[in-house]
Amino acid sequence: MPSNLAPAVPDIAEIAARFARALAGVPRRIIICAGTGCVANGALEVHRELTSQLAAAGLDVAVTLDVHDDAQRPDLLLSRSGCQGFCQMGPLVSVLPDGLLYTKVRAGDVAEIIAETILARRPIERLLYVNPRTGQRSRGTGDIPFYTRQSRRVLALCGVIDAEDVREYIHQGGYAGARKAYLEMMSEQICQCVTASGLRGRGGGGFPTGRKWEMTRKAPGPKKYIICNGDEGDPGAFMDRSVMEGTPHSVIEGMMIAARAVGADEGVIYVRAEYPLAVRRLRQAVADAQALGLLGENLFGTGTNFRVQVMEGAGAFVCGEETALMSSVEGQRGMPSPKPPFPATSGLWRKPTLINNVETLASVPMILREGPAHYASVGTPGSPGTKTFALTGHVANTGLIEVPLGTTLREIVFEIGGGVLDQAGRPSDEPFKAVQIGGPSGGCLTAEHLDLPLDFDSLKGVGAMVGSGGLVVMNQATCMVSVARFFMQFTQKESCGKCVLCREGTRQMLALLDEVTGGSATPRTLELLEQLGRVVQVGSLCGLGKTAPNPVLSTLKQFRAEYDAHVLEKRCPTGRCKGLARPEILADRCKGCRLCVKKCPVGAVSGEAKKPHRIDVDKCIKCGACAAACKFEAVVGVGN
Repeated sequence: MPSNLAPAVPDIAEIAARFARALAGVPRRIIICAGTGCVANGALEVHRELTSQLAAAGLDVAVTLDVHDDAQRPDLLLSRSGCQGFCQMGPLVSVLPDGLLYTKVRAGDVAEIIAETILARRPIERLLYVNPRTGQRSRGTGDIPFYTRQSRRVLALCGVIDAEDVREYIHQGGYAGARKAYLEMMSEQICQCVTASGLRGRGGGGFPTGRKWEMTRKAPGPKKYIICNGDEGDPGAFMDRSVMEGTPHSVIEGMMIAARAVGADEGVIYVRAEYPLAVRRLRQAVADAQALGLLGENLFGTGTNFRVQVMEGAGAFVCGEETALMSSVEGQRGMPSPKPPFPATSGLWRKPTLINNVETLASVPMILREGPAHYASVGTPGSPGTKTFALTGHVANTGLIEVPLGTTLREIVFEIGGGVLDQAGRPSDEPFKAVQIGGPSGGCLTAEHLDLPLDFDSLKGVGAMVGSGGLVVMNQATCMVSVARFFMQFTQKESCGKCVLCREGTRQMLALLDEVTGGSATPRTLELLEQLGRVVQVGSLCGLGKTAPNPVLSTLKQFRAEYDAHVLEKRCPTGRCKGLARPEILADRCKGCRLCVKKCPVGAVSGEAKKPHRIDVDKCIKCGACAAACKFEAVVGVGN
């Protein structure tokens, strides 16, 4: 039942107005990025130092605005936001209204920030971002290419607002879309609105969201469920995590709108247990929304009920597949089931169930608030809207980005990403080698795809997919066979084992890749690898198995010469595969100390004292004992 402090029909316009008045009374604001990346680098220590040292300086500091006290006039508001995106530069600290963004801030920098910036109003040059190519310093996000080249919509509030203050979310237009859905629209109209926007599922497959909603809406039965799939398990992917941490109320609002559209009264947010901050903020967001009367009973006075619970996953990658996820929610082992029946007709507890991923649901409030035409004003005709990507690898600027679908790879890597780095981490003019897009389910793009528009349909045409949105940039020193093996090893370990083709097929593909990188492969090995990959694609039960061969098949297609060098020449062109390395003792480094001779278990090393030694390649087992014993780093090509 609603309490006296939580009206049954919350007036979100009044809540927004109260917050606006309170915020207007604060002359300065410091926002610390408190996303997982910055927290891991010490953001909370910076926050603690700021809190204590600002108070010691005699400043009245508020960490939460009291919206019920119009007379409140603190000197400064100190806030913790979600991920601000520029992860490699964290911890990030923004100072408003000065427009300053400080990078790589440490607790030891706090005293100087207070003295110079807060009190004397002077920027601290050494904490400003420096463009690695031009050497130019930037005051704030407005002149940093990493930010200016993006189109942040889903992430518009992430890193800007206090992630744990529902009133600031409402102040920024939050829950206006939900209010409109419940008070001004019928369920069919909501589905039509989402369909008109062209929104496609951001979990990887790109299925039209409005069509999925309509199927669930039409499914018979009084009981229906909404599930938010936050089980983001791809290596290097953190898009959904950042949305859940930075704007958890956008996810909840999206679920409320979806519930109104399909007739559901219960929702589950299924989150990876490895995302503790996201879990905590989501649970707090649910509690705060309930306290305001936004969740629970009699939503917006319509008599409609909707409740949300947050559930932690058990760490299985396969639970990102919707039928396996539902099994996990029901308390069973997370294993996929054949389709049909589809979740829209028989899902959780065999009731009609709508499942969307985090980014999909977080896009919905904007569509209701601004209209479908506004949403479709960016992107491509077949793939409207924006997409978040986790940009990592050998690129100058790594982090969380959001761009319109249809943006080219060239713009992402060289303009937003700042270009390719060499092995020493320095900006390089050499062309990048490849980008792995979509994680274990995706494929490989090369220099010939630099001007390819990144959208659902164009990527499918070249054997890749958007997937969850991971983008791993690789330079010329990267072995593509090893990359394919890494992803195959991941999917093989994560296979639930239910179907033979995925369980045994991925195991055999990994064994064949081991032969390639280990030096025992023949041309027949590559034939078998490709044939087996096609069979696993066709015959596996769920999306994990069907897409597991993608990294292997795409690298076989794009980098066949590199595979041939491994197989025919027994040589890794990048020198990364130790199994193909030629053991050698560098004569200019060897001092003839004979330590390697004494340590070699098979007598493969020989030579006279104080003269360069030699390794018998036929005898050498590449155990690495000689390299470990050498004090002069003269031994190369051995070890694991």
